[in-house]
Amino acid sequence: MNLKQHHKILLGFVLGIIAGLICYYTFPIAQYPSFKFITQVLTLIAGIFLRMIFMVVVPLLVSALILGVYELGRGRGLGKVAKLSMMYTLGLSAIAVLLAIFMTNLFQPGAGVSADLSALAKNASVIKIQANTAAVTDKVWVQYILDLFTQNPVDSAARAFNGEIISLMVFSLIFGYAMSYTVTDLNHPIIQGLNAVFETSLKVIGFAMKLAPYAIFSLIFNTVYALGAGFLENVLYFALVVIGCIVFHQLVVYALFLKLFGKVNPYQFFLKCRDVYLYAFSTASSNATLPVALETADKVLHLPPKIARFVLTIGASANQNGSALFEGITVLFLAQVFGIDLTLQNQIFVVLMAILAGVGTAGVPGGTLPIIAILLTSVGVPAEGIGLILGVDRFLDMCRTVLNVSGDLVITQLVTASLSENELSNMEIADEIETSEA
Repeated sequence: MNLKQHHKILLGFVLGIIAGLICYYTFPIAQYPSFKFITQVLTLIAGIFLRMIFMVVVPLLVSALILGVYELGRGRGLGKVAKLSMMYTLGLSAIAVLLAIFMTNLFQPGAGVSADLSALAKNASVIKIQANTAAVTDKVWVQYILDLFTQNPVDSAARAFNGEIISLMVFSLIFGYAMSYTVTDLNHPIIQGLNAVFETSLKVIGFAMKLAPYAIFSLIFNTVYALGAGFLENVLYFALVVIGCIVFHQLVVYALFLKLFGKVNPYQFFLKCRDVYLYAFSTASSNATLPVALETADKVLHLPPKIARFVLTIGASANQNGSALFEGITVLFLAQVFGIDLTLQNQIFVVLMAILAGVGTAGVPGGTLPIIAILLTSVGVPAEGIGLILGVDRFLDMCRTVLNVSGDLVITQLVTASLSENELSNMEIADEIETSEA
């Protein structure tokens, strides 16, 4: 039977649990040291998978951020539309991440794992990374702000996994915005080059994902073999916290914004968008849902088509509220699992990175994976921990994609409602878009 990729990953996850539990209770490593060789082989398989992800994190993130901000910058010809879009995008992303951090600290889904986690942490150099993050927290606030602006982006890229990633992200934001002033031709070599880097990075991740079922089996087997069944409750708890935050953000945060600033009944708005939500849930891809979202905005919500085209097209890549929320929860959850106490400064760091990463997350299934990987290592959480959540990630990806796409439609409504009738009637949006794309 030809299984789909996410089915293979789920199968690897389940088989890893079953095999790990059998070995944990039947062949404990203390009594059967020969099993150490098996865990080493599985560690190798998982390590290759993780290294393939890590090797393209920097080019993927830099190219995605530059292109995302470039597209936003090109929309300045739309004046107020572009400004409002950016304001609502960053505002809602910030709320999503802060909600994620608050709920994860409140419910502690990763707490309570009592087994020794050293086996999982061996290859992650946790002590070294924790020392790096401790050094960051010891800085005075002036130096901390200065360090957001890199003197050498190449050097920052080389040291991305040692705490330099946020300065690289800030560089990408500034470079992308500056490029929007200097590069007007979409066929310009630098645009084509960045698109090629982005697409190639996604292709490498695609190669890695072919290995994912075996890597997930390896990671989960080693985890269960080391910890027993206790952590499974934590994974389920984690999934419930993610879903709870998504539902709250959708039904409370989005609803309040629509009521206060969008001038519509939020729940009637959500009802009209049900086909888009269903498609987003099914595909787990913001980009794949874009045509349906555009049609719904035009024919069902009756939003100005040019505003909808601008906001929804950019939002498919640059507005990832659900992804930013998920990244925040995942990092804190895995930190709790590994017993790593993140300080307030560390958590602020996670918030900032997750908000910025929301602009640079690919709108495709599994697009958050590289971002989560680098967030983990940046705050001292072993990279191996990512395997603990991948078994449930497909379903959670489907859920957060709904939130991402819903956010795009909500922002379109908010932007439209923020413009006066005179502005809507007098703005020659079609001409301005054509000019910006010329």
